[in-house]
Amino acid sequence: MAAGGRAPEPRVLVCFGALLAGWVAVGLEAVVIGEVHENVTLHCGNISGPRGLVTWYRNDSEPVFLLSSNSSLPPAEPRFSLVNASSLHIEALSLQDEGNYTCWEILNMTQWFQVWLQVASGPYQIEVHISATGTLPNGTLYAAKGSQVDFSCNSTSWPPPMVEWWFQALNSSSEFFGHNVTVNSFSLLLMSPNLQGNYTCLALNLLSRKHRKVTTELLVYYPPPSAPQCRAQMASGLFMLQLTCRWDGGYPDPNFLWIEEPGGVIVGKSKLGVEMLNKSQLSDGKKFKCAASHVAGPEAGASCVVQIRGPSVLSEPMKTCFVGSNVTLTCQVSGAYPPAKILWLRNLTQPEVVIQSSSRHLITQDGQNSTLTIHNCSQDLDEGYYVCRADNPVGVREVDIWLSVKEPLNIGGIVGTIVSLLLLGLAIISGLMLYYSPVLCWKVGNTFRGQNMDDVMVLVDSEEEEEEEEEDAAAEEEEGAHEREEFPKEIPKQNHIHRVTALVNGNIEQMGSGFQDLQDDSSEEQSDIVQEEDRPV
Repeated sequence: MAAGGRAPEPRVLVCFGALLAGWVAVGLEAVVIGEVHENVTLHCGNISGPRGLVTWYRNDSEPVFLLSSNSSLPPAEPRFSLVNASSLHIEALSLQDEGNYTCWEILNMTQWFQVWLQVASGPYQIEVHISATGTLPNGTLYAAKGSQVDFSCNSTSWPPPMVEWWFQALNSSSEFFGHNVTVNSFSLLLMSPNLQGNYTCLALNLLSRKHRKVTTELLVYYPPPSAPQCRAQMASGLFMLQLTCRWDGGYPDPNFLWIEEPGGVIVGKSKLGVEMLNKSQLSDGKKFKCAASHVAGPEAGASCVVQIRGPSVLSEPMKTCFVGSNVTLTCQVSGAYPPAKILWLRNLTQPEVVIQSSSRHLITQDGQNSTLTIHNCSQDLDEGYYVCRADNPVGVREVDIWLSVKEPLNIGGIVGTIVSLLLLGLAIISGLMLYYSPVLCWKVGNTFRGQNMDDVMVLVDSEEEEEEEEEDAAAEEEEGAHEREEFPKEIPKQNHIHRVTALVNGNIEQMGSGFQDLQDDSSEEQSDIVQEEDRPV
């Protein structure tokens, strides 16, 4: 057939193209990728120069005529047109346009070219689902610590997309979780704070290499591990009471609600847990409750209670200081909550002036105990009343302490007086003893006089009692007075006659002779007595 000859009938071309379709597909096949709703151009071979009669077919179960360069043959659809008298241009592609296309060209000879058109779609409308615990008002998802979270990602695409998951923690780089073409979901069984961050689902069309991604922020919340802590403290100026509630250790920060008890009157609500109250809202023994709640639970929340009380003051009512010495005044405060501020004042000379630490005054405080030490006491400057004042927003308490400053005592004079009194008493006792018992004193004196002599042994021999008349007793007493300076001698006592022999200076011979003389004298006296009894009256 000549190059410029008449083109055969379409039915003949269709049949003839079908016979040669198998051969064209070998070695000369080209691949063109298009996207839905876009345009694509299929080239008829890679030939430059003048072209012959070109006809395009689509190879389905049998060849279907699409377009020919013969102007007498209209295109199968308006979307089809020729470009450069050989290439097939298709507008507004759809998924149904995908398939094998054949170009048949007659120029001096007949040539066939086959093109495989692939149509890609998407990805569109990525849907990410995260089974979180809840959603914040701004749309941010959060999960409770320790819970299980399921992730899934879906997208409209042809062919089906490959899904990738990426995770990026705060202030760190992205971490690749993995990819899968058929499975697009996974689960995290035990959420922890280090899994808080941005989760990204990326859907990739492997045909068109186009991708789309969606990033979702997921927070991990957990309540504080311990109970809330409440306290009350004085604000500046002692005119306000500050209530503070802390519940640390959780994420995010909890919410606080202060309630007055009893009655349930709401004092304030905030995320800081701090409320300021003036004195008109306070009374001794009043309670305030802090109700803390957290988005991650527990549902019942947690609470703590503070009870405010005024101070009680205790001190010694009187103290004494000697001129020139030091004295310490003590003030004990109890029962105050919040803790009271302790001040020292003078209520006579300077009733409203607070005593400050100086060279003469030293103020120390240990907890709710305060001491005022006064150095070098002066009667003119320091004697008088001192005031210990305890003050907190609930109330004020004061106690007065009287300080008496005296001259120091004369210790030497006191000691001299005591010694003089002791000596006077001893003299009186000695006089009384001499007056009422001279014999005892004589014996005591002899005892003291003989302390420096050698050993003295006294032997006493007594006889049975003999009754004598009072006249004989008087006569014997007169004779005894004449013989007091001689040894041995007789001492009458209670109608008993005692014979005493003394060993002086350890001389045993003198003791023996003395004892013998005593016996001789005794025999003579007895004989004289007998003679007197036998004498006629």
